[in-house]
Amino acid sequence: MNRVKFISITLLLSASIIMFGNSCCRQPEAIETVAGNPISELTGQALADPHLIAHGGKVYLFASHDFSIQSKSYDMRDWWVWSSDDLLHWNQESVLTPDETFMKEPSTMCWATFGVPMDGGWRLYFSAGPTQIGVVTAQTPAGPWIDPLGKPLIAEGEYSTDSRDPDILLDDDGSAYIVFGTFNYFIARLSKDGLSLDEEARPVTVIDPVGPYGKGKTDDKPSLHKHGGLYYLSWSGFYAVSENVYGPYEYRGTVLSAESVAPEFRPDRADLLFDRHGNFFEFNGQWYYAANDFKQPGRSPYYRDVVMGYVHFKDNGDMAPVRIDRTGVGQYDAIGEIEAEDWFKSEGASNAENPWGGFDLKLDSGGQAAYPNIHNVPADACLSLSISNNQDGAALEFREGTPDGPVLGTLNLGESNNAGHYQTHRVALSNHPGTLNLWIVAKGDDSGVCRIDSFRFEPSCGPSAKTPQ
Repeated sequence: MNRVKFISITLLLSASIIMFGNSCCRQPEAIETVAGNPISELTGQALADPHLIAHGGKVYLFASHDFSIQSKSYDMRDWWVWSSDDLLHWNQESVLTPDETFMKEPSTMCWATFGVPMDGGWRLYFSAGPTQIGVVTAQTPAGPWIDPLGKPLIAEGEYSTDSRDPDILLDDDGSAYIVFGTFNYFIARLSKDGLSLDEEARPVTVIDPVGPYGKGKTDDKPSLHKHGGLYYLSWSGFYAVSENVYGPYEYRGTVLSAESVAPEFRPDRADLLFDRHGNFFEFNGQWYYAANDFKQPGRSPYYRDVVMGYVHFKDNGDMAPVRIDRTGVGQYDAIGEIEAEDWFKSEGASNAENPWGGFDLKLDSGGQAAYPNIHNVPADACLSLSISNNQDGAALEFREGTPDGPVLGTLNLGESNNAGHYQTHRVALSNHPGTLNLWIVAKGDDSGVCRIDSFRFEPSCGPSAKTPQ
């Protein structure tokens, strides 16, 4: 397996002493540029049409591959599989070429793909050009991949759509469904071994759709995921919802907005949602969105990168606009505010919509949430948190490395301040400067200890430990 070297660019600054109130502390001597989007280790690899799935403590990325920065049209000659256990560092697992499939020869039309664990092994579904779908099998995502059918799973002309861009939903009852098509989508339950359709594919009805080409149209590259008992059908960042996997699906909106996407990821000459082609996946209980991006220097619609952001669901089932910024996922920047709901791993915790339409981390007694790779943390920092305290006498412990790691500080929350009322609490930490792997652990008598909206690192706590909001 090849591994792309992770390069962190740092700006060396002279050490300085920051005065705050009557105390002082040393800032990190090197301010680190935190750049997780496009996916840092994969930037310039020209991965496109990302599909990700979590399995066995890892996330597997199945993608098409833009061949050349000089391309003036889609030139994609193989399919790639990568893996990560932290969403920052990626290993290449395998490469599938068209001559290893029923296509029998090289091709420049290796379009969108997706892999899933199934029937004791793995199945990789791929677009053989714009009008056919094939399937290959392997014991692991590392391959080798074998084409057991020797022919398309879904052949050209079999359905009244361009049969490409397959996506697989593994439902709660163990059933697997394939959705595919261009503007007109079809869905079918797969056989147990994933090598045939268990039923005739049915057309999918989308009520009042909107897409990058205007009202009344969707796009190619459909994707399916499930959350809270609802099925979500998406295309290029637009989505619709149904209580039934077969639909009908009712259009809800978009998962990207001009406000949620940082300027450096907004296209100059195309719609914000054009060719976003991605999917939604869950890892460690957190939801993510991955999509195409061609805004960076030297990129084009034919030579793309992958960006990721956190996904949060509102109480009514809507998805909030996904934030796409330079920091990305799996890491954080202490220079600025950190949203508490954007944890990497948690237990006894959940995300919940707050009164102003944002989201909180909700902690029960014993609940814990991890924020690894927080860069640019000052030594002996003051951690400032916006908290709604729901329980008298509760406390938060801040630990390093693991939920049982060294205690950096403890915050006694005091009396309950009633649900929906938030206060700024500050706690002095004992930490080294630089990068911090932080765990927040709640201590209380029963469930519903508190809700944390956001937090930030300051050089010193100063004279005040609590400020009402």
